[in-house]
This record gives sequence, C-alpha cells and structure tokens, in this order.
Amino acid sequence: MSEHNAIYLEVSGLLTKLFDVPPEAITPQARLYEDLSLDSIDAVDMIVHLQKKTGKKIKPEAFKAVRTVQDVVDAVAQLLQEA
Repeated sequence: MSEHNAIYLEVSGLLTKLFDVPPEAITPQARLYEDLSLDSIDAVDMIVHLQKKTGKKIKPEAFKAVRTVQDVVDAVAQLLQEA
C-alpha cells in the first residue's frame, strides 16, 4: 500500500468516525465543505487529530488551500516528507 493510500484511509476513517460522514460519500474529489458538510470547526478538529496521528505540527497555512479529501491527503503526505 502506498503512503498516499494509507493517508487516504486514515483521513476517510477520521471523516467517518468524527463527523458521521457516510463512507460512500468520501472520494478523493469530494469537497470538504460543499459535499461532506464540514465547517471550519470540523476542519480544525481534523487538523488536531492528524497532528496526533503524525506527531507533526500542522501549520494552519498548510490547510488554507485544502478543499477536497485529496488535498488533505496531499498536505499530510507533504508534511510527512518534511521530516
């Protein structure tokens, strides 16, 4: 399994567990706000959980441009490569 796949599965699990997003609604192209009905507080919660999982500090600027599930996966992958 590639690193991106593992991150995608982690993000999908978080969306389902934390925000009751139905698994079938989660696709790489799904937009966090429009398609999955997350709000800015949900986004902060997700960042906090991802920080715990990765053990890395996530700068809010890194997530300002995040709009889709794939954007989250890419941002986390980038973060992990900066180690």
